[in-house]
Amino acid sequence: MIVFFRASGSTLYAVGSAQPIDSQSYEKLIWLFGGAKPLNEKSVAGYFLGPRKEMITPWSTNAVEITQTMGIKGIDRIEEFVEVKDESIHHDRMLQRLYKGMDQELFTIHHIPEPIVEIEDIKAYNEKEGLALSQEEIDYLNDVSWKLGRKLTDSEVFGFSQVNSEHCRHKIFNGTFIIDGKEKESTLFQLIKKTSKENPNYLVSAYKDNVAFIKGPKVEQFAPATQDKPDYFRIDDFDSVISLKAETHNFPTTVEPFNGAATGGGGEIRDRLAGGKGSLPLAGTAVYITSYPRLENGRPWEKKFAERAWLYHTPAEILIKASDGASDFGNKFGQPLIGGSVLTFEHFEHDKKFGFDKVIMLAGGVGYGKEKDSKKEHLQAGDKIILLGGDNYRIGMGGAAVSSVVTGEFGNALELNAVQRSNPEMQKRVMNAIRALVESAENPIVSIHDHGAGGHLNCFSELLEETGGTIEIDKLPIGDPTLSDKEIISNESQERMGVAIHAKDVDTLKRAADRERAPMYVVGTATGDQQFKFIDNKKHTRPVQLELSHLFGSSPKTILQDKTSTAKYEDVKYDQHKLTDYLDQVLQLEAVACKDWLTNKVDRSVSGRVATQQTCGPIQLPLNNVSVMALDFNSNKGIATGIGHAPGAALVDPAAGSKLAIAESLLNLIWAPLTYGLKGVSLSANWMWPAKNAGENARLYSAVEAVSDFACKLGINIPTGKDSLSMTQKYPGGEVVYSPGTVIISAVGEVSDIRQTISPALTPVIDTKLIYIDFSRDTFKLGGSSFAQILNQLGNEAPSVTDEAYFVKAFDTLQQLIKQNLVLAGHDISAGGLITTLLEMCFPVPHVGMKVDLGSFGDDLIKTLFSENPGIVIQAEGEKAINLLTQNKIDFKIIGNVTSDRKLSIVNYELSIDDLRAKWFHTSYLLDKIQRPKGHAAKRKENLFKQVLEYKFPAKFDGKFSTYGIDPKRRKSSGIKAAIIREKGVNGDREMAYSLYLAGFDVKDVHMTDLMTGREDLTEVNLIVFVGGFSNSDVLGSAKGWAGAFLYNPKAKAALDNFYKREDTLSLGVCNGCQLMMELGLVYRDQEMSSHPKMLHNGSGKFESIFVNISVPKNNSVMLTSYEGAQLGVWVAHGEGKFDLKKHKDYQIAATYTHTAYPGNPNDSDFSVAALCSTDGRHLAIMPHIERTLFPWNWGYYPRQRQGDEIGPWIEAFVNAREWVKKRS
Repeated sequence: MIVFFRASGSTLYAVGSAQPIDSQSYEKLIWLFGGAKPLNEKSVAGYFLGPRKEMITPWSTNAVEITQTMGIKGIDRIEEFVEVKDESIHHDRMLQRLYKGMDQELFTIHHIPEPIVEIEDIKAYNEKEGLALSQEEIDYLNDVSWKLGRKLTDSEVFGFSQVNSEHCRHKIFNGTFIIDGKEKESTLFQLIKKTSKENPNYLVSAYKDNVAFIKGPKVEQFAPATQDKPDYFRIDDFDSVISLKAETHNFPTTVEPFNGAATGGGGEIRDRLAGGKGSLPLAGTAVYITSYPRLENGRPWEKKFAERAWLYHTPAEILIKASDGASDFGNKFGQPLIGGSVLTFEHFEHDKKFGFDKVIMLAGGVGYGKEKDSKKEHLQAGDKIILLGGDNYRIGMGGAAVSSVVTGEFGNALELNAVQRSNPEMQKRVMNAIRALVESAENPIVSIHDHGAGGHLNCFSELLEETGGTIEIDKLPIGDPTLSDKEIISNESQERMGVAIHAKDVDTLKRAADRERAPMYVVGTATGDQQFKFIDNKKHTRPVQLELSHLFGSSPKTILQDKTSTAKYEDVKYDQHKLTDYLDQVLQLEAVACKDWLTNKVDRSVSGRVATQQTCGPIQLPLNNVSVMALDFNSNKGIATGIGHAPGAALVDPAAGSKLAIAESLLNLIWAPLTYGLKGVSLSANWMWPAKNAGENARLYSAVEAVSDFACKLGINIPTGKDSLSMTQKYPGGEVVYSPGTVIISAVGEVSDIRQTISPALTPVIDTKLIYIDFSRDTFKLGGSSFAQILNQLGNEAPSVTDEAYFVKAFDTLQQLIKQNLVLAGHDISAGGLITTLLEMCFPVPHVGMKVDLGSFGDDLIKTLFSENPGIVIQAEGEKAINLLTQNKIDFKIIGNVTSDRKLSIVNYELSIDDLRAKWFHTSYLLDKIQRPKGHAAKRKENLFKQVLEYKFPAKFDGKFSTYGIDPKRRKSSGIKAAIIREKGVNGDREMAYSLYLAGFDVKDVHMTDLMTGREDLTEVNLIVFVGGFSNSDVLGSAKGWAGAFLYNPKAKAALDNFYKREDTLSLGVCNGCQLMMELGLVYRDQEMSSHPKMLHNGSGKFESIFVNISVPKNNSVMLTSYEGAQLGVWVAHGEGKFDLKKHKDYQIAATYTHTAYPGNPNDSDFSVAALCSTDGRHLAIMPHIERTLFPWNWGYYPRQRQGDEIGPWIEAFVNAREWVKKRS
């Protein structure tokens, strides 16, 4: 039966139940749906937008689980529908369906699973299903069929096509190239592997796992002693490895940007999770490259090239939706996205159209693991195969194969069928279960693999590659009962991991998974017979029964023949007198312009281990060169990562463009002090190319050869990467647009001291010197530059790096300067050239400017200012930096000094920094206006530069651990006990636990399942903290489901009620925990819920991420009373953070946002409230993340004069709690 609930406005909920709903359950559902009323009617007339009936949404999965937690029985599906006016409503047909009325058949699917099909004609089946099999592979399969003496099944042929697709098997990179009639000695893959062979350096694992590992330092693990029950956190030392990985999700993002980018990010996280015997993701990066978005109906450089009739989405829609998707996944999963890049590009010349109509979406990231677990073990017969994660749906069928061909070639139906859907909260649960084993003293995992392209068949065949094994289909979870065996075996439903484990250890994983509510299924067994089988015990069928050699042993060698293209592009022509006009346009290109529209919606603080993210300076602008994460909370050791690409230059000269990509990534990375200098750096190379088109195979080979040679000469390696070599989009009518051949380089290195990382933001010390250092040793060239782009030109010469040995020497010299604290600020030269570098150093700092003399650079000021030759500019004080540069024989020029005049003075130009900053910000505003339609983009543009971060630290704060009685190396129990309480989907648990631990508490890890089962009752703790995150993915409202778990579960409710009845207790709720305290009325327990403050969606309607000022008024909060009069910086990251005080100010306000206008008041809270406390001061609810702003290196901007502080001022809140509890013990 289906019951409809009508909410206020146009929302209806459809509740599917296997049994009648009783009156008590109706009351619970009305509460859960925010007062929505059940309808008596069995059907509803009208037009409704909602999800496709055959796909239970992740939203529904969470909603149903919430009802189960609340004790409501029988509900199997809940979906949300919106009533619309008529059939003309625009909607996303990939995700939504328009219903003309809804009735009891709403969730009924009139389709029975297709039976196993024996394939008579493999060639015809290949064409019908769009499997992208070559004739050689078809012949091979026919031969396998003959050897087996039977026809192959649809599951076998389909599965083979996925496992052996270009996407999975990299046939081009392993193929033989014949260029201009001459066979090349090395394959592309051999060229890449050569770098690690010549420069193994600190590599631990390369090319043979889901990720690459490099040796890391000895660091601290902060984790509960056991993780299958409530237990206290402890610290243990371990030898670490650093993981590096980057993946692209280009085709799915082109077709459906939100979920394409979201699952791209999620898939890359799973790769890092599957390294060795399990490793942990730490932070992510993202790159978005599209054709021109044509904002404001086309700006000057966009008008020359005709807009296409886009196949799926406009470039502007892709930029917004893709970044929304990647941000949403990271935000809900709990991985900070701390770096990235944007580029838009089109160029038509020589009767060939180049543009990123088939877009690039790269998801990269870094992580870490234990060195002792960095290699997978070998399976033995009898080992069990475990599936962790969600149900099977008809998702991503053929995704691996369809990603390997020209977009537009197969037609929309097949292409849409190859796209995934995103469920980050499920993946978080799965990760938590794996984390429990990875962090244990003896990790029982034998091997682990992610579910990605090719689904179960690819994942399980990889796990069983050495032994063979049997997978039982009837043990796999089925979300869509209409799936055929073929679809069950090969679908790409996301958020799943395959784990191999000894039979004796299955219960260990089961206990951890149950506690985390991570679905777990024992689905197979390793056999040792080299057979790979899928069997169905209920139906007595075997849809797959092959020898492993049949599955993997096929592929004939790919041979690629091509001729070197002789096409040359016209030289860049320009007018020296139009410098200011050119500058205005360059600053508005998406690649150069402000990226605030991206960073303001992505969590850049979660984990509490973010040391350097995108924004810097007193005016928080996304300008940082490098991204840095701490490997633990205490050692100051970290990981740095930087990104580089130059597709415009690569069109002019593929070898030069590829070298520029490496140089850019390294000149981003250079600003962090690297433990082993350049030798400690490893690269990921991700190749996107329109291969198999005339001239492109030759260009690809030239580019890969250049990357290999350059890396070898620099002394570094490339242990990982990926290729996507079908970067072509075909339109009806035959028009073809080629995405320019691109390599994106992600560089990673170990950081010796995260506190020494250099920012581009000028230090306001007047008359300090500006020093230019050229790393290219090449003449200034404009080919492929942003400057050439605004003129609709490419140029015929691109800059390169001509002296690798000098590059190494200059790199290592700058590292010496940084480690000796001789650099005040610094910035690399890339998109936009030298003039952009100089301006960007000024933009985030008020009251500073520059006086620059470029007389020694020659007469061509345009070339000097706009060429993108690799180089850097540093700000230095005194003579020590100059002396070291001279001593090391580095070529440098002192080009000017810092002034207090808000101008950039160059030759005869007096350029207003603030006017140019407004130009630079304008593109961000235009994109923000699309994603923030309620006027908040305009408010942001108006107020951001006025809301300068200014601090007033507590008078007694000296930044020393000893002042607070803290021993940062404590390993013993203090006897003062606190607990963090978490629900599925929260992600702020570890940083909160560490804040409490550092302050002196013994901290217990408590999951809601512990409270609900009675494993924990909170009697031994005096402080509980409800942590931040996205419990239940914020389905039906932030913390609504979490509140339901307390209200409607007797054991959990009793534990909470008894805790609050005690007089010796404190409580804290941060972010999601703050929302929970409001939902349960825990701050003012004597008030009726109708008058208790509430939390509402942010005024902007969007997730907000920002580092802001907050002020602390006189208050009686136990934790915050000592801060009276302080004005500090703090991280904000939430979607529903608006305090609704019913227009009354007579609540106990414990903190306010210093600036009353958005974005300083990021959620439009009543009276700018950031925190409330109870009347007696014992219970505090705060939206900003003080626990993520613990150390000076956590802050988006920390005063230079306080750089010696060991700890930041927010530790005092936790010490205040410690002292309060101590006095009452």
